[in-house]
Amino acid sequence: MKKQILYIGLLLMATMAKADVLSDILTKQYEAKTLSGEVMDSLLSGNLVVAAEERFLPQYRYALKYENEHKMFRHSFSANYYLWDKHKSERIPVSDTLIRDAALSPNGQYIVYGKGQDLYIYKVLYKSEVPILEDSYKKGQDIFYGLSDWLYEEEFGITRMFWFSPESKQVAFVRLDEKNVPTFTWQTYLDKSYPQLESLRYPKAGAQNSCASVCVYDISTKGIRTMRLPDMDDAYIPRLTWRGEDELVIERISRDQNQMEVYVANPKSTVCTLLYKEKSEDQYIDYSLFDSWQWLTDGRIVLLSEKDGWRSLYLYSSQGVEQKRLTPSGIDVTAVYAVDEKASVVYYEAAPVPSERQIYAVNLKSGKISQLSEGAGIHSAKWAKDGKMAIEPYQSETQINRYTLYSVNNGSWKALAQPAEIEAINAQNDSIQQAYIVLNLPQKQFLRIPTQRGDSLEAWMLMPKDMQQGKQYPVVMMQYSGPASQRVLNRWRHRFAHYLASQGYVVVNADVRGSDCRGRSWRNETYMHLGAKEAEDHLSVAHYMQTLPYVDKDRIAMMGWSYGGYQTIRTMMAQQQEVIKAGVAIAPVTDWRLYDSGYTERFMRRPQVNENGYIEADLCARAKDLKGNILLVHATGDDNVHYQNTLLLIDALNKAGKQYDTQLYVDDNHSLLDKTNYDHLHRKILLWLQKNL
Repeated sequence: MKKQILYIGLLLMATMAKADVLSDILTKQYEAKTLSGEVMDSLLSGNLVVAAEERFLPQYRYALKYENEHKMFRHSFSANYYLWDKHKSERIPVSDTLIRDAALSPNGQYIVYGKGQDLYIYKVLYKSEVPILEDSYKKGQDIFYGLSDWLYEEEFGITRMFWFSPESKQVAFVRLDEKNVPTFTWQTYLDKSYPQLESLRYPKAGAQNSCASVCVYDISTKGIRTMRLPDMDDAYIPRLTWRGEDELVIERISRDQNQMEVYVANPKSTVCTLLYKEKSEDQYIDYSLFDSWQWLTDGRIVLLSEKDGWRSLYLYSSQGVEQKRLTPSGIDVTAVYAVDEKASVVYYEAAPVPSERQIYAVNLKSGKISQLSEGAGIHSAKWAKDGKMAIEPYQSETQINRYTLYSVNNGSWKALAQPAEIEAINAQNDSIQQAYIVLNLPQKQFLRIPTQRGDSLEAWMLMPKDMQQGKQYPVVMMQYSGPASQRVLNRWRHRFAHYLASQGYVVVNADVRGSDCRGRSWRNETYMHLGAKEAEDHLSVAHYMQTLPYVDKDRIAMMGWSYGGYQTIRTMMAQQQEVIKAGVAIAPVTDWRLYDSGYTERFMRRPQVNENGYIEADLCARAKDLKGNILLVHATGDDNVHYQNTLLLIDALNKAGKQYDTQLYVDDNHSLLDKTNYDHLHRKILLWLQKNL
């Protein structure tokens, strides 16, 4: 999705901004080149020659590759996998059909993968494939073994739900039983004379979810055991990890996602012992913080939690007892990279100001914190397993991605002579950056916009080039606004907003209440009442823009996609006077009772316990309040935010006597995978704004 948006944005710039000489460059190299994860792993391990699509451990003879990729949902795909024998230069098919989520065991002797909804294991030495689950174990066709269903993939960002033990003797997996999950069905129209029906199990807010349990498969005995977790209705199990061969760590989140439990299970006895618990009555708990936990060899845990108001690092004992806080309040930690136990140092990433990311080291004993990265912008890193090297990608509004390889020692790092792979990527990116410089595009100005209640919002603004003294320009407010999201970041992103600015629009984007990296209270401002406070903030932005001498206060528009589409409509319904004259809402949610349970209930809880919150957030019930012209855009094959959302709003607008415009994309999905549809959409938006502003 991100690549295609950028592709269209740059294509528009190259053709419509008369930069024909750069058209070929921008259409072929439409984004910064990146080092793949596999190349990073190889650089950090010293094995520098590796194809981009490989998934393997470099110390072993075989590489696992795939081809003929078939996209499923947002992240998942099936493909033809094969083993590449690096000694014989020989291809060995893993299976005779398409499979998904194949993974090599740590010892390189086994491959586990999904076929249909079942798990299979391939023994590398014997070149044989066998099912992990015998027919006697299976209990129905609506069960996923070690593979995500639609909800887990979309809302927990996971497709592979099995994990090898450290010694490759066991495979832990999550079993999802979705037989009671309601089915959503939609029609497709292209390629057939009669419309076809597509369907998937899709739990809407308040509906039945899949039932999750945790199992462990013993590779030698072929036995399967189910871990005995205490009962909890409708709980999610988004993550597992191993803490040694005899300890399986299980993360469990309550249905309302306001309680997180971490258990340690004995895979032999199946006994589960509670290690850690967090609960909140008035806020949600971010399941993804568990991804940053670091397990030390002596059993202690470096964990990330926002229990005290900010995402902070803590040191806990092996029994789950807090020993010390490692990072200060007032700054959100955004990632944990590595722990050097010998030097007692933790390397992590944090946001010293909301729009930036910097890399730090903290000493576990002394508590001393050192900043390693330099320069305003977005720094991230990938660490070698032994902690002795790291690769840092760095970018900012004016700097395309640059990679640096460092040696790491005792809480500090030093740039090395850069390998040829890094030099090549940096050189390619430099050439892309030069192409942007020739285009002479406007650059973002970062600022804080005051609100009507007295605080301020992080924002960026793009101004038209060569603005004329005394002339007033139309405004486009771009935004996403979803909980814990951020769009105001000092990073390399040149998209449709830059083109709009080149066409004479002032473009502004503000992170409203509920956005990330301003502490837990700010993130939870919108809890249980999605849309209301965000609308107040966007109206503050619109009023602020009206005060600027170069802004035409009667020509202000707003646009957004998905949650941003919802927020565009909600804001236009909240305004007392027609401050925002025009809005573009792409794939909007219009009633949160129509959206999936995993996302919606995280921020709204279930409709059964927050009925007023859902009623207040329903755009269809507010149709009479719409002020301004609106363009509703939706793809009819959207499996995420269903086309039903726009249809119900259209019906409500009709009954309220409101006029609107629509744009449909037949059989495409939420992200508009068809590039011609992206091209059409951006041209449509441009022409529609010109007409309505």
